[in-house]
Amino acid sequence: MTRKPGAPMSNTLRALIHSTATHPARTVTCPHCHAPAGKPCTLRTNGRLLPEPHPRRVSAWAQATAVCPECQTAPGAPCHDNGRPLRYVHDRRTTEAKETAA
Repeated sequence: MTRKPGAPMSNTLRALIHSTATHPARTVTCPHCHAPAGKPCTLRTNGRLLPEPHPRRVSAWAQATAVCPECQTAPGAPCHDNGRPLRYVHDRRTTEAKETAA
């Protein structure tokens, strides 16, 4: 199948993006593409909607909702490595947030 620029979005992808079973990270604003809460992430280059949130949005959501089992920080506080704040959260915190949301 040849992909053409500006081709319409398939119905399958449209249904996935607009389904009611969205990723829980969509409850926070995306720090990467600035998609508002409740809206899907987009590509900054062409505005296409993404079926999954950006990794930074998932990290922001996990930070806002879960305690980190790795560094024991409370919801809202960034993960750290020996007192040095990390840009992303620990993988275990993301797992904890997903388990809590399920």
